[in-house]
Amino acid sequence: MLVHADAATAYTKRFDAILAYIDVNLEGDLSVDALSRIAHFSKFHFHRQFAAYVGVPVARYVQLMRLRRAAHRLASHEAYPVLDAAFDAGFDSPEAFSRAFKRSFGMTPSAFRQQPNWQVWGATFVVPYLSRKMNMQVQIVDFVETRVAALGHHGPIGLINESVRKFIDWRKQSGQSPLPASRTFGIPRSNPDTTPGDEFRFDICGEIEEPVRPNAWNVHELVIPGGRCAVVRHTGSTDHVGETIYPIYRDWLPGSGEELRDHPLFFHYLSISPETPQEQWQTDIYIPLA
Repeated sequence: MLVHADAATAYTKRFDAILAYIDVNLEGDLSVDALSRIAHFSKFHFHRQFAAYVGVPVARYVQLMRLRRAAHRLASHEAYPVLDAAFDAGFDSPEAFSRAFKRSFGMTPSAFRQQPNWQVWGATFVVPYLSRKMNMQVQIVDFVETRVAALGHHGPIGLINESVRKFIDWRKQSGQSPLPASRTFGIPRSNPDTTPGDEFRFDICGEIEEPVRPNAWNVHELVIPGGRCAVVRHTGSTDHVGETIYPIYRDWLPGSGEELRDHPLFFHYLSISPETPQEQWQTDIYIPLA
């Protein structure tokens, strides 16, 4: 039995290494021939085992990963041409790219750029391996009640960095929530995917040990209540944190036997250094449970 378990662990590590290789080499040769050589499997066995482990064939998984990156780039960079997105995703023409994009997201690349709908993305981008991986990483913890200083952002999510800069100024000048000794949190009061931009609200928070002194930044005190929470770690830019959030509600919660508490989810930002590359950012997502 121990030998069997060790073999299963080695097998999992082998495929996880291949999936990690795909993630960082999306513009390279990701054919079955190339990947089977890297994995040290025969082409025939690699194709079958990949599909069994991940839940979709190799070519489909690679295409989905490339479309995923294209969607991020289109939504984040107005000057990124659809033509470049098509070629970067490995398509021979913009027309073929647009057809594949629409099949995956239900809208054309141009329409997605104008109004990114990450909720639809989260609902349709279902790869069994990704859902399984997320499920294995869900933890139930007892979060301890935490006092925080908060600056409320009210307006389009695209302007939230201005509010973040104001909060950083308050932290530096007040000295009440020093970095990195104090944890940094975020509390979305509404869903940016479904809320009109002018109505979006978000609290930017820093841990404190004393009452917030009167200040010119409108920073005030809040309490994040203690209690049981489901926690999942998101790695990468927080612009796409919805891709980790939606599977929690869609895949994990229905079969967990858990019920939600009447408090918004909140984020604990683990990567606060500006020198940390976006792809290495880590954010813990807390889902309050009853």
